[in-house]
Amino acid sequence: MKTKQRLSDLWVMSDDQLNDEVLRLKREQFNLRFRRATGQLENTSTVRIVRRDIARAKTLAAMKRAAVNG
Repeated sequence: MKTKQRLSDLWVMSDDQLNDEVLRLKREQFNLRFRRATGQLENTSTVRIVRRDIARAKTLAAMKRAAVNG
Protein backbone atom coordinates (compact mmCIF):
# COMPACT_ATOMS: atom_id res chain seq x y z
CA MET A 1 0.00 0.00 0.00
CA LYS A 2 1.28 3.46 -0.81
CA THR A 3 2.48 5.59 2.07
CA LYS A 4 0.27 8.55 1.24
CA GLN A 5 -2.87 6.45 1.16
CA ARG A 6 -1.71 4.54 4.24
CA LEU A 7 -1.32 7.77 6.18
CA SER A 8 -4.76 8.99 5.16
CA ASP A 9 -6.21 5.66 6.27
CA LEU A 10 -4.51 6.02 9.65
CA TRP A 11 -5.71 9.60 10.16
CA VAL A 12 -9.36 8.57 10.14
CA MET A 13 -8.85 5.80 12.73
CA SER A 14 -9.73 6.23 16.39
CA ASP A 15 -7.21 5.57 19.16
CA ASP A 16 -8.53 2.05 19.70
CA GLN A 17 -8.36 1.32 16.00
CA LEU A 18 -4.78 2.62 15.87
CA ASN A 19 -3.82 0.38 18.79
CA ASP A 20 -5.42 -2.59 17.04
CA GLU A 21 -3.54 -1.71 13.86
CA VAL A 22 -0.22 -1.58 15.76
CA LEU A 23 -0.93 -4.98 17.31
CA ARG A 24 -1.82 -6.42 13.90
CA LEU A 25 1.37 -5.02 12.40
CA LYS A 26 3.48 -6.38 15.26
CA ARG A 27 2.01 -9.84 14.70
CA GLU A 28 2.82 -9.53 11.02
CA GLN A 29 6.34 -8.38 11.87
CA PHE A 30 6.83 -11.41 14.12
CA ASN A 31 5.63 -13.76 11.38
CA LEU A 32 7.92 -12.09 8.84
CA ARG A 33 10.93 -12.36 11.16
CA PHE A 34 10.14 -16.02 11.76
CA ARG A 35 9.81 -16.72 8.04
CA ARG A 36 13.06 -14.84 7.33
CA ALA A 37 14.91 -16.88 9.97
CA THR A 38 13.68 -20.14 8.47
CA GLY A 39 14.50 -19.02 4.93
CA GLN A 40 10.88 -18.96 3.71
CA LEU A 41 10.68 -15.21 3.13
CA GLU A 42 11.34 -14.24 -0.47
CA ASN A 43 10.86 -10.47 -0.29
CA THR A 44 12.91 -9.35 2.71
CA SER A 45 12.09 -5.67 2.18
CA THR A 46 8.61 -6.27 3.61
CA VAL A 47 10.19 -6.48 7.08
CA ARG A 48 11.38 -2.89 6.75
CA ILE A 49 8.06 -1.72 5.34
CA VAL A 50 6.12 -3.24 8.23
CA ARG A 51 8.56 -1.76 10.75
CA ARG A 52 8.02 1.69 9.27
CA ASP A 53 4.25 1.19 9.24
CA ILE A 54 4.40 0.40 12.96
CA ALA A 55 6.39 3.57 13.60
CA ARG A 56 3.97 5.58 11.46
CA ALA A 57 0.93 4.30 13.38
CA LYS A 58 2.59 4.86 16.77
CA THR A 59 3.65 8.38 15.83
CA LEU A 60 0.17 9.27 14.65
CA ALA A 61 -1.38 7.86 17.84
CA ALA A 62 1.02 9.94 19.93
CA MET A 63 0.22 13.06 17.91
CA LYS A 64 -3.50 12.51 18.41
CA ARG A 65 -3.03 11.98 22.18
CA ALA A 66 -0.95 15.17 22.41
CA ALA A 67 -3.60 17.14 20.53
CA VAL A 68 -6.33 15.92 22.87
CA ASN A 69 -4.33 16.46 26.05
CA GLY A 70 -3.15 19.88 25.36
